[in-house]
Amino acid sequence: MSICAFLGLGVMGYPMAGHLEYAFNELRVWNRTPEKSHEWGKEYKGTVSSTIQKAVAGADFVIMCVGNDDDVFSVFDEVILHLKPGSIIIDHTTTSENCAKYCYNKALKNSCGFIDAPVSGGESGAIKGTLTAMCGGDEVIFHRSIDVISNYSKSVKLMGGAGTGQLTKMVNQICIAGILQGLAEGIYFAQKAGLDIEKVINAIGKGAAQSWQMDNRALTMSKGEYDFGFAVDHMRKDLGIVLNTSKKLDINLSVVEMVDEYYAEIQNSGGNRLDTSSLLKRLI
Repeated sequence: MSICAFLGLGVMGYPMAGHLEYAFNELRVWNRTPEKSHEWGKEYKGTVSSTIQKAVAGADFVIMCVGNDDDVFSVFDEVILHLKPGSIIIDHTTTSENCAKYCYNKALKNSCGFIDAPVSGGESGAIKGTLTAMCGGDEVIFHRSIDVISNYSKSVKLMGGAGTGQLTKMVNQICIAGILQGLAEGIYFAQKAGLDIEKVINAIGKGAAQSWQMDNRALTMSKGEYDFGFAVDHMRKDLGIVLNTSKKLDINLSVVEMVDEYYAEIQNSGGNRLDTSSLLKRLI
């Protein structure tokens, strides 16, 4: 592989880009905040670029991991101005389906490929390189992208055409929201009943109640520890995308609406940067 540009060095992008330091002949990184790029450059092998244009010029792959739809539109529209034909853009940002389709169509018109590839696994997954990538786009472009995405992902699946990666990520967030609320209420019940939380989790964690959230967050939740990467602010953004899409599909997602309101309560109490397992905090 020749040249890769990685744009966006936030909580997820920073370690993801780090996994690529030896995957290409040349790796360039760019971040809206230059200080973050320079910090990354001290830790990993790669070229820190001062502009998007410098980062993507001549690149074979451009990887994006930015904040929301507006951020993607802004960065993507700059990228496509300077990208050579035949290049592939991989977007790991969680966005709307419409955003993914916009980027796909514009890339196609400019003789480039585009894959929407939101990821799940949180900060720890990005650091360990064990993310799950849900991809949408053309099969040929996807197969050219697998080896790149696999540098920081344990699972890389093509879900269908443009936008299906984002729709699958919405399903992921719907399921997580419900599981975390159930786990929060279960732990709260156990605490009020005077049970030993660790014994409870050891007992039920091998049965039908078992989940990734229980395995990784139950005990920390019971201790009031909520500093594990994926923030409430980010979850609310994702659930907002889910709820907007559900309106277009004319369906009712009552659990998502309820949990979204609970996260709003946590935000209003100053818990914006607490991780998503902080749903228990509002109960105690």
